[in-house]
Amino acid sequence: MKLIAKSGSSKTEWMIVEGTHLIDSAVSEGLNPFFQNRRDISRSIRLGLPSVFFKRKLETVYFYGAGCSSAEKKDIMKSSLIAQFRTPAEVESDLWAAARGLFIDRTGIACILGTGSNSCLYDGNEIVENVKAAGYILGDEGSFVALGKMFLSDVLKGFAPDGLTDAFYRENGLDSHAIMANVYDLPFPHRFLMLTADFLAGYTDDRYVHALIMQNLRNFFTRNVCRYEYGKYPVRFVGKMAVRYADMLRDVAGEFNIAIDRIQESPMKGLIEYHAGKNALSP
Repeated sequence: MKLIAKSGSSKTEWMIVEGTHLIDSAVSEGLNPFFQNRRDISRSIRLGLPSVFFKRKLETVYFYGAGCSSAEKKDIMKSSLIAQFRTPAEVESDLWAAARGLFIDRTGIACILGTGSNSCLYDGNEIVENVKAAGYILGDEGSFVALGKMFLSDVLKGFAPDGLTDAFYRENGLDSHAIMANVYDLPFPHRFLMLTADFLAGYTDDRYVHALIMQNLRNFFTRNVCRYEYGKYPVRFVGKMAVRYADMLRDVAGEFNIAIDRIQESPMKGLIEYHAGKNALSP
């Protein structure tokens, strides 16, 4: 049996599989070694999963996660996984999860639009090109975090419609000082930005909100997808942002003469198929 996990900033999906057969599954909070140390990650795993997950005889744990892009961060995650499950563990970034989950052994441009964003050209075996995501401060165009930043900036500078600003403050119990504190002083600012973007989901009929979302998506294509020779390959998307605004995403893609091949929330189905035919990761 193998344990396959895919973690974003908001949640982690865990699947125990035998071949392509699902044995058990669970969802816990998001894990990210950029924001959590080894002790925090180990505690989250232990408290977030049913006890049966620690009693199964596992062959390997395959973990894909946001923030797992450098050797240092992978080692933090790997050490926590080995300590909790007492079995070998392999750790890769969430971009590898998107590439393998969306394309398995085929070539294409894999895109993530969720809390954060990323993209790559995958040749069916390797990630051969990657426009750096650059994180929630310098990049993540098209994501919930980027949308939240755009909206909060407009709120603070008076560009957002007054009625929408008032509704945001009222529904979330916030004011301008609380916004600044959540972004600059409190832990996990990316989660606050994501929750801000969730507020906008209830106002997509508003002309301002619709235009803001469309511009956010255009930013992703301009600064990411268009950096590849996108006309030669299928383009697929994974992530909650992509699914939530799938119609707008396809409209924006059309502006760039791109026909999106697939949009799905999670890459897990493809990852299970990928690992059913692989005995080890070989990035």
